[in-house]
Amino acid sequence: MPRKNRPNLPNPEAVIRKVAQEQLGFEDLRPGQREAVTAVLQGHDTLAVQPTGSGKSAIYQIAGLMIDGPTVVISPLIALQKDQVDSIQDQNPAEAVALNSTSGAGEIRERMKRIEDGEIEYLFLAPEQLRKRETVDLLKSAGISLFVVDEAHCVSQWGHDFRPDYLGLGKVIEALGHPRVLALCATASPRVREEIVERLGMKKPKIFVMGFDRPNIYLRVDRFETEAEKRDALLHRVRWADKPGIVYVGTRKAAESIMKGLAEEEIQAVFYHAGLKAKDRERIHEQFMANQAEVIVATNAFGMGIDKPDVRFVYHYDAPDSLDAYYQEIGRGGRDGERAEAILFYRREDIGAQSYKSGEGRIEEQVLEKLAEKIGEEGGPVDPDEIAEDAGLSKRKLTSALQRLEDAGATVTLPDGSVQAVEEADPAEAARIAVDEHDVVRQMRKERLEAMRAYGDEVTACRRELLLRYFGDDFTGPCNFCDNCEAAAGVETTPDGGTRREVA
Repeated sequence: MPRKNRPNLPNPEAVIRKVAQEQLGFEDLRPGQREAVTAVLQGHDTLAVQPTGSGKSAIYQIAGLMIDGPTVVISPLIALQKDQVDSIQDQNPAEAVALNSTSGAGEIRERMKRIEDGEIEYLFLAPEQLRKRETVDLLKSAGISLFVVDEAHCVSQWGHDFRPDYLGLGKVIEALGHPRVLALCATASPRVREEIVERLGMKKPKIFVMGFDRPNIYLRVDRFETEAEKRDALLHRVRWADKPGIVYVGTRKAAESIMKGLAEEEIQAVFYHAGLKAKDRERIHEQFMANQAEVIVATNAFGMGIDKPDVRFVYHYDAPDSLDAYYQEIGRGGRDGERAEAILFYRREDIGAQSYKSGEGRIEEQVLEKLAEKIGEEGGPVDPDEIAEDAGLSKRKLTSALQRLEDAGATVTLPDGSVQAVEEADPAEAARIAVDEHDVVRQMRKERLEAMRAYGDEVTACRRELLLRYFGDDFTGPCNFCDNCEAAAGVETTPDGGTRREVA
């Protein structure tokens, strides 16, 4: 289909709706979609924060069809890329492909040729693919018109799923001549939104934040003194709950242990964590999605890209490290609009365990200084992979360390991914600034944990109000669909999901 760049449409709403209906088969647009598409078509960098299931992908699909030049979509998970490509091929007249670590050399060459020839509209990439100079050069020659960052909260250290590979996206955007940028995520507090805009170098962006409320999700916290009490209560609750459901745990060991406990209750359960082989994770994921398992017990590795509409409960056996993570995870329940339960099985000691984790990962000042000196000694650009071994840092920690040195003014990352020292910078001073910044991040993590603790400890305030206000929503309770609001009204929800009214 011929596509045209229409920055000044006389009636953008009508044209957008026509494209959505005739080209994509949408009956109508959902709240927020039209506004975001219009902003992109008018040339604005755009940040859209919309709940999962609200159709964020439709924004770039529609805009991509209406703007000359291909659309690149940065998506962090291969499985998520595959789902998005399959979805486009099912309903979109344009071509979509993904380039990732599973692509063979021949396949990559063929797809690159098609991209250069203008046959591909949507190109899906993982952020680490952009470390390769040839990938950035390909995008330059292709004339990218729209740069989409999916799961954009991953760029923010204030968010719940920070990924260092996302930190280089701003440089890539500038190397491409700053095409229009569209950042998408399901949840983002005001701090996270600010950092997304800053890290991606978005210019005077239009920001659209749709309501975070999921009114069909019942919110509850059950408190326990001992681990044994908590475990027994979880097994009992899962037994009586409508299924399918998800139980989130904090460790791999707990995932396997809770699954065995559920199996002893004759519940069809599976476990999922990052320690499993990729083929086993894929098999377990497919079992759950196909209703071959009633319950999946998982660490937070079971996350992005999970779009099962009929999940009836999301139980947290262990508290996550932030309300950001908690709200993202409970949002996987009730996507069909029917009732779902989100229950936190809470011991204050759980937050203590998370507090210990939040203190990990500190990079010593001497290590950062040595790294800055090593880069300076090269006398020019250096490939980060070449200094990783000398630095004694994992690839993830090296990426984070380099970003901290760049923020401190000691180094600069070039468009091809190489790193170069800033001539006048003092490595020792830059290392001190970088460590101070890291300490600020650690303090931020403690603040997030305290917000999680406050949610677990609260016994009177409306839980929905607590959650939504954390994300900048002005919702005021009572919601009449959480344990605290029910207690105030003299109502109690029973383990099988029923209710009874207390009699004075």
